[in-house]
Amino acid sequence: MRSEVTVTLGAEQEFRFDLEGVEPMTNEAARRWLDNEFVRLDCEPLRPSGKVLLADKVLVVAANAGATHLSDAGWSHQFARAARAALGRDTVRIDIPSMAVTF
Repeated sequence: MRSEVTVTLGAEQEFRFDLEGVEPMTNEAARRWLDNEFVRLDCEPLRPSGKVLLADKVLVVAANAGATHLSDAGWSHQFARAARAALGRDTVRIDIPSMAVTF
């Protein structure tokens, strides 16, 4: 089975991170990493209630990271590992313009 995370920022800007053979991050480590980045990148919850679902957190962190962080090999590798582990899926597609996370 293929293991990758794809982030689409726009019609012509897509980042694909191949995680085949990469050691998985634990779910707890992934959640902690995403929590830290959510705060560091000054992310805002998507829902008016303030509740942040894991998929929402992955989406907002990717959106706030933008091309600058997604182009950084070290940061993007950690992001992809965290997204895969937190969501419990081998293949994750994050579409920023549509505000959607699919598997």
